[in-house]
Amino acid sequence: MRISTKGRYALRMLVDLAEHKNDGFIALKDIANRQNISKKYLEQIVTVLNKSHILQTNRGFQGGYKLAVSPDKCTVGEIIRITEGTLSPLACIDDENEINCERSDECATLFVWQGLKDVVTNYLDGITLQDIVDKKQESYANDYVI
Repeated sequence: MRISTKGRYALRMLVDLAEHKNDGFIALKDIANRQNISKKYLEQIVTVLNKSHILQTNRGFQGGYKLAVSPDKCTVGEIIRITEGTLSPLACIDDENEINCERSDECATLFVWQGLKDVVTNYLDGITLQDIVDKKQESYANDYVI
């Protein structure tokens, strides 16, 4: 499984919004500047995220974006599924996909791929945006000079 730029940038954008959750609506240009991501690229990602109801949008002056969910309720797995479609390494074990392999009944390696999917899913669903924010703040707290 490979996570695309869209998935990685969506996660960075949402972490940025989680870090600035008390600042109200955040302009996309501010996120783009802080994250060093093209505003045009973020506009494409916002379209996908808006459909998932993770973002709240405010148009006009002082408009922008903010999280519609609490950062401790939004997992990395959820974000990757929104942007990438699935966490599954193969189509034959994809829960959202109706395609089943004709060999699944006799596939000797099916358990390997199912195990991989379970490990990845459990890991990514166990990390929230708040966990990332906390980890980042923790690393900054330990970075001091005397």
